[in-house]
Amino acid sequence: MTLAVWVAFMPVQAQTSPAETTIFVGAGVLDGERADRGLFDQYSGIRKDSSVAGMLGIDYSLRQEETGHWVDFHGSDLLGDTRELNLVWKKPGEWKFTAEYLGLVRNETSQVNTGLLNAGSTVPQVLALVGGAGTGSNFDLQTKRSKLGVGYTKIINSRMQLAVDLKTEEKKGSRLFGIGMNCPTVYDPTCLGTTGISVGWATLMLPESVDSNHSQIDARLSYALEKLRFSVGYYGSFYRNANASLNPVVAGNLYNPVGTLLPVSAGLLGYLNQAVALPPDNQSHQLDVSGNYNFTDKTRGTFKLAYSTASQDDGFVVASLPGTTSLGGRVNTSLVQLGVTSRPMPKLSLLADVRYLNKDDQTPILAYNLVGVTPYTNQQLSNQKTSTKLQANWQFSPDYRGSLGLDYALIDRSDFTPTSAVAGITALRETTEETGLRAELRRRMSENLSGAISLSSSKRDGSTWLKDTSGLGVSPVTNLADPALVNGIFMPNLADRQRDKIKIHADWMPNKDWSVQFSAEEGTDKYSSPSVYGLKDTRMNQLSVDWSYAVSFRLQLNGYASTGVQTFNQARYAGYNLAFDNSNTSFGLGFTAKPNNQLELGGSLSFVDDVSKYAQSLDGTADAYTVASLAASGGLPDITFRQTALKLFGKYALDKKSAVRVDLVHQNSTYNDWAWGYNGVPYTYSDGTTLGQKSGQNVNFIGVTYIYQLP
Repeated sequence: MTLAVWVAFMPVQAQTSPAETTIFVGAGVLDGERADRGLFDQYSGIRKDSSVAGMLGIDYSLRQEETGHWVDFHGSDLLGDTRELNLVWKKPGEWKFTAEYLGLVRNETSQVNTGLLNAGSTVPQVLALVGGAGTGSNFDLQTKRSKLGVGYTKIINSRMQLAVDLKTEEKKGSRLFGIGMNCPTVYDPTCLGTTGISVGWATLMLPESVDSNHSQIDARLSYALEKLRFSVGYYGSFYRNANASLNPVVAGNLYNPVGTLLPVSAGLLGYLNQAVALPPDNQSHQLDVSGNYNFTDKTRGTFKLAYSTASQDDGFVVASLPGTTSLGGRVNTSLVQLGVTSRPMPKLSLLADVRYLNKDDQTPILAYNLVGVTPYTNQQLSNQKTSTKLQANWQFSPDYRGSLGLDYALIDRSDFTPTSAVAGITALRETTEETGLRAELRRRMSENLSGAISLSSSKRDGSTWLKDTSGLGVSPVTNLADPALVNGIFMPNLADRQRDKIKIHADWMPNKDWSVQFSAEEGTDKYSSPSVYGLKDTRMNQLSVDWSYAVSFRLQLNGYASTGVQTFNQARYAGYNLAFDNSNTSFGLGFTAKPNNQLELGGSLSFVDDVSKYAQSLDGTADAYTVASLAASGGLPDITFRQTALKLFGKYALDKKSAVRVDLVHQNSTYNDWAWGYNGVPYTYSDGTTLGQKSGQNVNFIGVTYIYQLP
């Protein structure tokens, strides 16, 4: 509110043009039970324990012709937790000052029912619900962000300009988090449970206590000469977390998978009571020089040089290695980017760009972990990325234009840290490289119709695969038929890949009132690796159309429709084949109307239907148990999300200085995700805590706002 009060007293200097101030005052009412508002309330700004919200806003504008000062101020939702304030104060051609405040509240869409004590703090105490799941108390997960920013730009002279921006964001509250443990069968026998006697695995919902600050500074000095323009910049990022760890207190009994309350094994209890590290403090600094140089009136070069260093040296939550108090993480990044554009002929334009990025991980390597009696260390993740882009455009005629491009990308992941893994490495690659071609043809078919078709194809492969060497690092694979590889899991981003894509776009404007845009695209990815498992291929397609029509100067219509499909086919262990299919269809209609000079109307109707299918099948390697299990379960159910939203508004001018606006919103949502509940039964944690939401939700909102322009 400080900015709003300050602006109210700003116009104290002499002014030849009056200030314009508009005040917005109103109230809104929301219906529907609390369970109906889970999705609507996620970012609505309306408190979950209230159905009424007050509304207050202000717009202020001042132009001082004598001094040349301009002031613009906007404030909205000044009575709520999502208030927004923006101030711009400037003298065009000399300087500009900006200030902003933004509040944002995020509510968890699911309802938590739990017996946790001190939920949302750093010391939650787990108490099993002896009355069974759903017999605890409801707990709301909510985070609040408060962002404050100021900026100043000064035009020092006709060639030089300085700009500085400062931002800080505070985040507080609690969000969904938890821990889980499935006791190993070999390394810790004391952790194992005993059927009907003790619990040997558990999942617990422990809300993360959020209390952090992220501050940023961005400063840039720009300078312009006749042919050379460049800028020198600094960017700093500083993250601080007041909560270093989550320290749960778990004792007594927990539920086993079939819902029986049993004592927790001694070994498992020790794991569940360990401190859990939360995001640590970190900071980064970057310096860069960027600009362009005009070699001739037809050829221009661009460049960017940057160096950044990011560090994470926050103290460990508990004592680690003797003499080691923090990770000492440090990554230094260097960037070099050079480009040139040229038009050597009236019909020909050329572009070339090369980019080199080097990430140097200098984090100390220490033996933090132990498997049995064998220690292993953290891993350094240095890499170098080189990318090149070449493109030529040719204007065949006034109606035809074509382009041809070549793309190349090389990633070098440096040497694998040999001490970072004891076992479990299937295959790695030190380098991957990808080469792609793309072509596009644009045609103007008439004065009112134009279109384009583009094709692209790229192929990725890489260096020799690397395999585990009994905990001593990795070595090159000499036999791709090695059973250890054939049955391994290969990372898709390292596998060979063939990617192909086609896209069609059209613009049609039959007259000044009609405008239609259409696009369609299809793409496929095919993966290959020595393994019979893993991702095999993907496919996507998308169709969309957008249109607008001005019926008259008092009535405008608009709309859109789109449909798309994404599929992922992968082979899994035990003979499973999974075909993941996500389809999304959406459309919308909107209008704005002004029946007379006093009345404005508008509205929109939107619908979205998103369905994810998990089609499971078996190949000839599946055993009898797997066949029987899939037949009995029927596979995984679909995940569906459907939402219809109707928004209407009307604004009536009472006189030249005042008006009344009415907003109506209706939202109907259906959401079913088996990961968090199925057939009305919410997901249940080992202490009886549940997390669920109503599958069908209906919400209606009406808001009335009085608008008054001060004299």
